[in-house]
Amino acid sequence: MRLVLASASPARLETLRRAGVHPTVVVSDVDESLVQTEDIHELVAELAKRKAEAVATEVLPSDDVVIVGCDSMLEVDGVTYGKPGSPENAAELWTRLSESTGLLVTGHHVIVSRGGEVRSTNRNAETLVHFADLSADEIRAYAATGEPEVVAGGFTIDGYGGPFITGIEGDPHNVVGISLPLLRMMLADLGVTWHDLWNTPA
Repeated sequence: MRLVLASASPARLETLRRAGVHPTVVVSDVDESLVQTEDIHELVAELAKRKAEAVATEVLPSDDVVIVGCDSMLEVDGVTYGKPGSPENAAELWTRLSESTGLLVTGHHVIVSRGGEVRSTNRNAETLVHFADLSADEIRAYAATGEPEVVAGGFTIDGYGGPFITGIEGDPHNVVGISLPLLRMMLADLGVTWHDLWNTPA
């Protein structure tokens, strides 16, 4: 089986590689602003679906292929946050995140083409994230690294942001942007065994 990752995220790609899967990356051209909903679960699920389906139009028809689309958002006190987009926005966001708890939700859409049949499934993964109490200097320094402005929720646990996360409840891979345990279960629902995807780099 060949896996196609419908995402430009280096973190998602590296997470899969470390798990023995070396996907082909095909970035979708989905306009995320077209999806309008206040519900974080509906939002990430729909965006993940659109990304996977957009890439499917380029990859299919093809057999023995898995297409995975993902989208992540953070919700804190009922407000949803994506990528801050600038150091200023990142610093403002972290002023709110400091000493708080947020819900990181990642939508996953999986399309499997096998034996002439195309099937799909869509599910979300959730992880609670506890943020440290940061000083103004720490917030400015972290925003200046450039890291938080390009990631969902304005933070990472596998980079500069790691020391500012005091704990998580749920799958840590989900915080990086792709839940490996959930992906394994989704694939099983579509008749694909996880180890069928293990491969070596091309």
